[in-house]
Amino acid sequence: MKISRLLVFVFLITPYFLLAQTKEVLFSIDNNPYYTDEFVRVYKKNLDLVKDDSQKDLDKYLELFIGYKLKVEKANKLGLQNGNNYQNELKSYRNQLSKNYLNDSKVTNELIQEAYDRLQQEVRASHILVLVDEGASPADTLKAYQKITAIKKRLDAGEDFITVAQQTSEDPSVKENNGDLGYFSAFRMVYPFENAAYHTPVGQVSKPFRTRFGYHLVKVADKRANRGEVTVAHIMLLKQDENGPKEKAKSTIDAIYQKIQQGESFESLAQQFSEDKSSASKGGILQRFGSGQLSSEEFENVAFGLKERQQISAPFETQFGWHIVKLIEKHPVGSLSEMKSELEDKIKRDERSLLITNSLAKKLRSKYDVNKNLTLLSKVKSVVNDKFYNQTWEVPAKNNQLEGVVLTLNKVKKVNSKVFLDYISSSQKGNIKTKPISRLVDELFEKFTDEQVLAYYNDNLENEFPEFRYVMDEYRDGLLLFDLMEKEIWNRAKNDTLALNTYFQDNIKNYQWKKRLQADILSSTDLKIIEKAQKFLKKGKSLDYIKAELNKDGKVNIISKSGLYEIDADVLSQFNNLSKGVSSIVSKDNYYFVVHVIDEKPSGNKELSETKGRVISDYQQYLENHWVDELKKEFSIKVNQDVFLKVKNQLSK
Repeated sequence: MKISRLLVFVFLITPYFLLAQTKEVLFSIDNNPYYTDEFVRVYKKNLDLVKDDSQKDLDKYLELFIGYKLKVEKANKLGLQNGNNYQNELKSYRNQLSKNYLNDSKVTNELIQEAYDRLQQEVRASHILVLVDEGASPADTLKAYQKITAIKKRLDAGEDFITVAQQTSEDPSVKENNGDLGYFSAFRMVYPFENAAYHTPVGQVSKPFRTRFGYHLVKVADKRANRGEVTVAHIMLLKQDENGPKEKAKSTIDAIYQKIQQGESFESLAQQFSEDKSSASKGGILQRFGSGQLSSEEFENVAFGLKERQQISAPFETQFGWHIVKLIEKHPVGSLSEMKSELEDKIKRDERSLLITNSLAKKLRSKYDVNKNLTLLSKVKSVVNDKFYNQTWEVPAKNNQLEGVVLTLNKVKKVNSKVFLDYISSSQKGNIKTKPISRLVDELFEKFTDEQVLAYYNDNLENEFPEFRYVMDEYRDGLLLFDLMEKEIWNRAKNDTLALNTYFQDNIKNYQWKKRLQADILSSTDLKIIEKAQKFLKKGKSLDYIKAELNKDGKVNIISKSGLYEIDADVLSQFNNLSKGVSSIVSKDNYYFVVHVIDEKPSGNKELSETKGRVISDYQQYLENHWVDELKKEFSIKVNQDVFLKVKNQLSK
């Protein structure tokens, strides 16, 4: 599901559920009616969400609503509702939305409690993996199981876990980590692996267990109280490539650390020098994280090792480069009430959600009228044989005795035996070993019935839950609108190069370079130091010379950076009438700055290639602003003013 689709129209935000009300035709487009109940529901849903007060005005809101429906009508007229991508996107979203209804609250709450209890601890574990696909043949599965069992016997006999892991584990990372996975907590591993890790005592090795990756053995090295999460800021200098000066990053990070020790602002230095572009503009602040969430255990340990807010680490090295870290805040594990919603969301996305759906199936069986055709089921059993176990059984050719309805739900949904026979055939990949074969068929039929019950429930969510129907109706329209805008607006703006160039030339005043300067910017917290630097610049001294003269006795008194800047970029906006040569001195945020302007580039028109992304965006907005006017000419619109007046009166109460 593309996130951009969610942003198509403000009507498609959080559902609002409305009491039943009289349904009348509010307006029509080419004789297709649109009713008051939908208009009122959508208006109320968005009343507190729209930022523009004009959109709360009912007359203007009606115009917006009609414009929206005009676009949907246009999409239907073009047949976009029949497109494969549209159908697949709608199906995908419905599948996602329906997960909120495939829930058993009792089992969910038990899983929430289990997850919360586990979150109190972090486990450090190593593992040995023998790979085997979920749908592997019985022979391959047995071979893998025998291999993991043999490995377990070696460990039980006292062999060293690391040595055995290096020799036998099929996890590619074993060469680098000896099977050590570091510390982790709930939701960091697949559920069966998590279960084994938390159920195995420290110092012991688990029994062999299977995940979707294969068979595992887990050795638990340690269990400790969960460190929670931490928010830090950092200054990072990337490692130099093999051809670069190896000591440059180290000497620079040491110089920055020295300036911090001298009392200079961590945030300002991060903005000026950190090479982590995603955090530098925010003073180096990173998103909060917990153990095992970053790719560097060294970084995590330094971050969690800081005790007091605002405490700053010494420079340290990771595989990514050199860092200085500042502690912003520690976030201990919250209370169960605080975390319940978050844990429930994680459970729904996790393997343990299968426990919930299986429980729901049992409840739905008691709710629905489930009728099994046992006579026909007996005939099905008679044609399934032991070839199933080696995955060579095939559904018999047309057989009148096997035809008929094998399962009926609520006297409405009738499931043909052919569907069950195909289900049996596809189940051969699951390596099910239940014997005798009649018992295996009974086992499969119970699973098949659960799936059919859940599918019937899922298919009827619109009938059982009005709010589900509302959301699906709105997304159905919204996805159509997205496809229409892609076709009529976005692609047109990108692909019609002649029209785009015409728009660009007509609006060239909006695409101008400001005056640009090739310049060196020098900064210091000491006015006397920056004055000396200014004098050196005026004498034509190089940056290396200036740093050598002014950064003495172990102190970093001055730092510089160079580049091509627009006249108002960065600190340059603080200067008046910058031109070639050495500037005056200005101060900002406890720093003093001087600039050496090496070259100037005058203001002027940008080339289309230099600003094409922005021009395309502006042209798309221009096309969209004029789109509804074109649609009003294409379609016939009739508004029932008497009904609209009733709606106004109703909503004003």
